[in-house]
Amino acid sequence: TIYYFCTSERAKNTAISLLPIIGWMKTYSFKEWLLNDILSGVSTGLVAVLQGLAFSLLASIPTWYGLYAAFFPVIMYFFLGTSRHISVGSFPVLSLMVGAVVTRLVPDEGLPANITAFEGLTKEEQRVLVSASLTFLVGLFQLGMGLLQVGFIVMYLSDTLISGFTTAAAVHILISQLKFVLGLTVPGFSGPLSIIYTLESVFTQITSTNIHDLVTSIVVMVMVLGVKEINDRFKSKLKVPIPIEIIMTVIACGVSYAFNFSENHGVDVVGKIPNTFESPIAPSLQVFQMAAVDAFPIAIVGFAVAFAVAKVYSVKHDYVIDGNQELIAFGASNIFGGAFKSLAASTALSRSAVQESTGGKTQVAGLLSAIIVLVVILGIGFLLEPLPKSVLGAVVIVNLKGMLMQVVTVPYLWKKDRPDCIVWVGTCLAAIFLGLDIGLAVGLGLELLTVVFRAQFPRCSVLANISGTDIYRDRKDYVNIYEPEGVKIFRIPSPIFFANIDFFRDKLKDVGFNPLRILRKRNKAVKKMKKLLKKGELTLTSVRLESEDESNMEDLDKPTDYSDLPIQVNWNAELPANIQVPPVNIHSLVLDFSVVSFLDISALKGLKAIKEFIRINVDVYIVGCDPYIIEKLRNCKFFDDEIKTSIFFLTIHDAMLFINESHPPKTVSEKVMKTFGDCTTETFFN
Repeated sequence: TIYYFCTSERAKNTAISLLPIIGWMKTYSFKEWLLNDILSGVSTGLVAVLQGLAFSLLASIPTWYGLYAAFFPVIMYFFLGTSRHISVGSFPVLSLMVGAVVTRLVPDEGLPANITAFEGLTKEEQRVLVSASLTFLVGLFQLGMGLLQVGFIVMYLSDTLISGFTTAAAVHILISQLKFVLGLTVPGFSGPLSIIYTLESVFTQITSTNIHDLVTSIVVMVMVLGVKEINDRFKSKLKVPIPIEIIMTVIACGVSYAFNFSENHGVDVVGKIPNTFESPIAPSLQVFQMAAVDAFPIAIVGFAVAFAVAKVYSVKHDYVIDGNQELIAFGASNIFGGAFKSLAASTALSRSAVQESTGGKTQVAGLLSAIIVLVVILGIGFLLEPLPKSVLGAVVIVNLKGMLMQVVTVPYLWKKDRPDCIVWVGTCLAAIFLGLDIGLAVGLGLELLTVVFRAQFPRCSVLANISGTDIYRDRKDYVNIYEPEGVKIFRIPSPIFFANIDFFRDKLKDVGFNPLRILRKRNKAVKKMKKLLKKGELTLTSVRLESEDESNMEDLDKPTDYSDLPIQVNWNAELPANIQVPPVNIHSLVLDFSVVSFLDISALKGLKAIKEFIRINVDVYIVGCDPYIIEKLRNCKFFDDEIKTSIFFLTIHDAMLFINESHPPKTVSEKVMKTFGDCTTETFFN
C-alpha cells in the first residue's frame, strides 16, 4: 500500500512552484527595485503599445487586438511565470503564423471556410474569431505540455534551426509589410509559394504606389535605424535608450492629423480604436479542428523563443527558470488572452531588451507595462487613430534587422560545421518557399538527419602520445607527438549501437590491416605447412596456396590450430614454399571507450569482432569504460575463454604501462638487427 502525506512544507513548495510570484515577492525590495520597475514598466508599455498595433497587421486583424496581447497575457504571466525580465506580448513570427491561418480560413477574396460560428459575422469579426480560437488552442497545447512535464521538447529546436526559421519568418514579414509601406491593396496568400504570389501581386501594382505612404515609411525607417544605432553605440552612457519609435509615432500622428492624410491623400490609417474591452467569447470547436495542425508548431515556436530569451536573462542575473512552469504560464496566458480576443503571446527580444536595460528587476515592470496599455485602450487610444499604417509597417521592418542579420552566420557555419549550415539553409529556404509550418517540419527532419549522421558516422581517431606527458591526443592535431611502437590507440567518440557498429568495425581497419583476412591467410598457411611436413616436402619450392573456394571458410575464421605443427611460426618473418601472409606490425590495440555512453545488443555482437585481433596475437584493451557498460557486457555473456575481463583499464596511460611491461620497447641495437638481420628460411622458427 502506498500512502501520500500532505505536510505544510510540501503544500508550501507546491504553491511556490505553481505560483512563482509567492517566491520572489517575499524578497522584493521596494526601496531598491520599485523605482527601477516603474521606469522600466513605463518604457516597455509604450513600446508594447506600438508593437501591438504593428504586429496585429501581420495577423490580418484590426490593430487594437494587438493591444490586448500586451495586456491580458501579461496579467496571467505576472502570477505564473518564472522569468523576471522577459516582456510578454505579441511576437512578429507568431503573429505571421496566426495570420496565415486567418487568411486561409477567411481569405480576402472568395468565401470563408464552412464554420457555423461565422453566421451573421462580418469578415473582420470572422477573422477575429479565428485568431482568438487559434490563440486559445495554442494555450491548451502549451498548458497540456506543461502539465505533462515535457518542457524538454524545446531541446529538439537547436539554435541553428531557430536562427534559420526566424530569418525565413523575417523575410515573410518584410514581404507582408510592403503593401502598407507602398500603400497597395494586396490580398493575403497562404500555403506553399505564398511569398511568390505576394511579390507578384505587389509588382503588378507597383505603379499605383501611394507616394505619401512611401515617403513617410522611408523617413521613419531612416530615423529609427539611425537613432537605434546611436542607442547601441552609446548604451553605456545613456541611462534610458532614446524612444525613437514612440517619438516618430507621435510626430506621424500629428502630421497625419494636421494634413488629413486619410481624406486628402488616400493614406490608410489605424482608424477608430474602441475605448473599452470587448466581451469574452467562447472559442470555435470547428476552428480547433481546422487549425490544430497549425496550432502545435505555433505553440512550440512561441515557447521556444520565450524560453531562449528567458534563459539568457536568467544566466545574466543568476536565477533559475523552470521550463515546465514556463509552458504552464504561457499556456494559461494564451487561454486567458484567447478568451478576450487577444493575439497569441510570446515575447519579443527588442521589447524584453527594453524592459531589462531600463532597470527592470521583476515582473512588476511587466505589470506596470500592462497598466500603460490599459490607459491607452481606455483613455488615450483615440490619439492614435490618425496614425498611418505605413508607419506601423516601417516600425515592423526596422525591428526585423536583428533577425535578417542572422544570415551572416551562414559563411561561419559553412567553415566550422557544415551539417549545421545545411540545417540552417534548408530550414530557411523551406520556410520561405513552402510556408513557416512546413519549413519548421523540414528543419526538424534535417536536424534529426544530422544527429543520425553524426552518430552513425562519427569522427573516429587514432591517438598518439604527446612527448614527455601521459596525455594522448589525435595524431593529426599535433606536431610533437609519437605513436607507441607496436600499439594502436583507437578512440570511439560516440555511443555504439545498431546503426554505427558496422562503421566502427570498418574503421578498425585503419590500424593498417584486416584481421579476419590475415587470420584466414594464417590458417591456410598452417594447413599448407602441415601438409608439406607430413609429406616431407617442406622446401623452398614454390607451392600454391589453396584458393578460398577450396577451403571451409568457417574453419578459416577459427583460432589457428598449431597442434600438429612441431614448430612455432614467426609470422613476420619470411615463410617457406613461397607462402605469403601479410605481416602484422602491432602487438596491442587499445580502444578508448571514455565517451561511449551506451551499447545495444547489436553493438555487443559486433564487438565480438575483437576476437579476430586476439586470434592473430594482437592483445586488445578497453579503457575508460563506464561500469554500467561493463556490467551489461557481463550480463550478456560477452566474456569467454578469448575475451577476458582483464582487458579493462581506467586510463590509456594505465594500459600503456601494462603493455610496456608485457612488450618492452626495442632498444636501438634490436631495431638495427631487425632491419639488417639475416633473412633465411629458418627465420620462420622461433
